[in-house]
Amino acid sequence: MISVENLKVEFGVKPLFHDVSFVVNDHDRIALVGKNGAGKSTMLKILYGLQKPTSGTISIPNGCTIGYLPQVMKISDDTTVLEETRKAFSDHTAMAEKLRKMEQEMAERTDYESESYMDLVDRFTQEHERFQMMGGDNYEAEMERTLIGLGFERSDFNRPTREFSGGWRMRIELAKILLRHPDVLLLDEPTNHLDIESIQWLEQFIQNSSAALVLVSHDRAFINNITNRTIEITCGHIEDYKVKYDEYLVLRKERREQQIRAWQNQQKEIADTKAFIERFRYQATKAVQVQQRIRQLEKIVPIEVDEVDNKVMHLKFPPCLRSGDFPVICEDVRKDYGAHTIFDHVNMTIRRGEKVAFVGKNGEGKSTLVKCIMGEIPFTGKLKIGHNVQIGYFAQNQAQMLDESISIYDTIDQVATGDMRLKINDLLGAFMFGGETSEKKVKVLSGGERSRLAMIRLLLSPVNLLILDEPTNHLDIPSKEVLKEAIKSFDGTAIIVSHDREFLDGLVSKVYEFGGGKVREHIGGIYDYLRAHKAETIGEAIGEQAPVAKENVTLRQQTDKTPQPQSAAKTESKENWQEHKEKQKKLRKAQRAVEDCESKIAKMEGRLKELDALLMDPKNASNMELVTEYTTTKQALDKENDRWLELSEQVENLK
Repeated sequence: MISVENLKVEFGVKPLFHDVSFVVNDHDRIALVGKNGAGKSTMLKILYGLQKPTSGTISIPNGCTIGYLPQVMKISDDTTVLEETRKAFSDHTAMAEKLRKMEQEMAERTDYESESYMDLVDRFTQEHERFQMMGGDNYEAEMERTLIGLGFERSDFNRPTREFSGGWRMRIELAKILLRHPDVLLLDEPTNHLDIESIQWLEQFIQNSSAALVLVSHDRAFINNITNRTIEITCGHIEDYKVKYDEYLVLRKERREQQIRAWQNQQKEIADTKAFIERFRYQATKAVQVQQRIRQLEKIVPIEVDEVDNKVMHLKFPPCLRSGDFPVICEDVRKDYGAHTIFDHVNMTIRRGEKVAFVGKNGEGKSTLVKCIMGEIPFTGKLKIGHNVQIGYFAQNQAQMLDESISIYDTIDQVATGDMRLKINDLLGAFMFGGETSEKKVKVLSGGERSRLAMIRLLLSPVNLLILDEPTNHLDIPSKEVLKEAIKSFDGTAIIVSHDREFLDGLVSKVYEFGGGKVREHIGGIYDYLRAHKAETIGEAIGEQAPVAKENVTLRQQTDKTPQPQSAAKTESKENWQEHKEKQKKLRKAQRAVEDCESKIAKMEGRLKELDALLMDPKNASNMELVTEYTTTKQALDKENDRWLELSEQVENLK
């Protein structure tokens, strides 16, 4: 489908990669992997045509459609969610408008017997049939299903996009790309702004899609669930493995071990041959053997061992001043946006030196409370920042706020003061920006590199309260480990907003769960929190009401409640449990029905696309079997869409 031959890309003197050749075939699901800065995002831009290579060719067949989701994009704010998403069907709406004008013209004209009128009728008939084959006006249900799958509520559909954060607006762009049903999907870190439920929906969507996929992601589980091929960009070239990511890791290790053994054997053979030549070079009786060995030596092709990119960043937060014993104290904090309450009665006390996690679904108020702590937005209640507290804040969009027109060095030079200005090169080197790399413009950096650069800016001002909002979004796995160790050894206090349980494991000693307008405190690490919910993932935990969560408001109220007879309490508890159990059983049954319905819809949509392609071929124009199958499938799809809407409403009512 897409052919890449002898690709070379240079930024400065050293090539980013060279002699790269591969083919993206139909139904390929490719994971593009490599360290931050290896060229993954650049490769996607080249495949989409946004960037030109230094040399080499990219061949894309005529008619092949490509959908591309970058890490960062500029998004307009002048429409509602539904209006913006509807732009994905611009071809449909343009054709509908064309049909409306033709219909109006036919109604106004009276020359029914004229040749031009008959031509108009023929054109209208052909265009109308084509419009119906494209789905007609039935795309609204698919559009709503996609938006809901990506985490939007129906109440969000008519809200202006400017009211949503950058992450939610990226979801709208992802919805538009998926709704266009391109032949090839190029997705650059699509899970960065998704919660666990939306990630699982996206996994299912891609699995049921017929599109080829080239994916860049640091979410190991997501990669393993949807890809069947792994292309690694390493040290300027690629290695192509026709396996999933986990299998690729094993094969890469075995490949290098085999190369090392073969290289060692070859070096021994070369050394033995040279020793024989040197020993008998001047003996006439051995002249023939010596010449044979010389020719043998000349024919040896050196075995190359794959170079391993072992560069890692070195991160250590500077020593900080001692803050008060309680850097953050919240008492009955409440935040409303209009009539919508984000949270209320938030009571929390964070002690000096504690590392705590904020977890919860997107939109439940994690970043909002962070902004309250930062003093960026108004709220009600009391929120006290302790004595001598100096806050360092890393926002989700921190990397996007960098000035793209200046170099890496100048970005740091602008904020460095005092003696630190003499150590800029050392600091950049520790973050893998040493040498000529420091002269690169920010605009050519990948998302991971921009995150590292933003982290350097944070390091330049000593702080004793770190607030990190999704700090690992653009970091590869080794860089995550480096950041985790740096936070563990940090002298001060840290608040970490993250869904990454592996990152939080062993790092935090307290978890605050956001959900249902409340903030609940859980003492212990992230796995203690998961065990309390009887869940394996954070997504499972935040998807249900926490049965053993300790909410400060509830604890205070318990001292005032009057005791009830034990038998009555037990009876009421048992009845409530049975009612809850029956409700959960019905909910699971309804959810399974929705999933089954979505699977059927995806299959029918895939078949309709195949039939559409067949019917567009002139040789199939008179094939009534295909036409009948198309009509039958279309009718069944409409019924299944209606059924999906009914089942979805049942699920919402049962939650």
